[in-house]
Amino acid sequence: MSKRTCIGILGGGQLARMSAFEAYKLGFEIAILEKIKNSPAGQLTHNEFVGWVDDEEVFNKFIQQSDIVTLENEFVDYQYLEHIERTGKKVLPSSKTIGTIQDKLFQKLAIRRNQIPVPNFIEIKKNYDYEMISTILGKKFILKSRKMGYDGYGNALITNDKTWKAAVERLTGRHNELMAEEFIEFQKELAVMVVRTSKEIKTYPVVETIQENHICKIVIAPADITKRIQEHAKEIAIEAVKAIKGYGIFGVELFLNRKDEVLLNELAPRPHNSGHYTLEACVTSQFENHIRAILDLPLGSTEMIKQAAVMINILGKQNSDGLIKNYNQVLKQPDIHLHFYNKETSRVGRKMGHITVIGNNKTELLKKAKQAERLIQV
Repeated sequence: MSKRTCIGILGGGQLARMSAFEAYKLGFEIAILEKIKNSPAGQLTHNEFVGWVDDEEVFNKFIQQSDIVTLENEFVDYQYLEHIERTGKKVLPSSKTIGTIQDKLFQKLAIRRNQIPVPNFIEIKKNYDYEMISTILGKKFILKSRKMGYDGYGNALITNDKTWKAAVERLTGRHNELMAEEFIEFQKELAVMVVRTSKEIKTYPVVETIQENHICKIVIAPADITKRIQEHAKEIAIEAVKAIKGYGIFGVELFLNRKDEVLLNELAPRPHNSGHYTLEACVTSQFENHIRAILDLPLGSTEMIKQAAVMINILGKQNSDGLIKNYNQVLKQPDIHLHFYNKETSRVGRKMGHITVIGNNKTELLKKAKQAERLIQV
């Protein structure tokens, strides 16, 4: 009797959860490795492994159960992915791709080598100070942890020597290697999902992302930009994924500056918050195409089924038990699509779920999504 293909996912959060739903829909099995029991994705499978990659016994059991391995974030040290590959199991994206992308300096160097436009950046060395860096990048710049930075936790805006010293102290607590990047005065922040197999490469529509406290809060699809800028953004995104030899699905974040130039900000080698709208708004969601891509199956259509969509993140409003208290109010609007990640606790600013609305009028959709999100008590 043949065994169903089991897809192992490193990480058990909401990205793994939504990917697991799509894998099950296609008839595949899922294994989850996560540090805590009953994670959002772990709740969905009997192949739940509690531990992490540094727990040799648990890690090897997870590998043995999995036929192919993917990941829901880029923070797993690539050397652990190399260990999986040495067992003969495929990892997508590969350890080489993750090794390039998880260090933001290496990522930017790889992108720049391929003549893809990026903000100016430098590596921070021990003897560097604010004055030295400001002569290169300007008096206002962004300081970044090279690793372990997400949702703004690894970034700091620097405007003077005082903010420089405070940021160095805070960020080196996450990772002791830093980089700095010029501050971009942008019109819009854009994003595009790119999905690639050995035979195909496709893009989803270019969207606008709106941040709140460095966390993606709203996604508007498609972005209100010219056809020329749309096509250029897609070209940059495709070339960036090729530059890091990426296969699977990638979230590509971009800036549209005041001169109508598109610059690459960062790459994420996984499903991405800016692509959640695709669950309802596109023929094939980012999560289904993620599963198809890592198995090298034909990709589904990335076209939108309506003219517009708005996704709004549900961020924790209090420290509590993580339960929505007022479903009846939230679901009164019949065309609201509510996704709740079933995290066991809520805290202020934590991503607890999202809402999507689709239709033909972006202004109306945005108003409707904001009204629904304001109602939610979590």
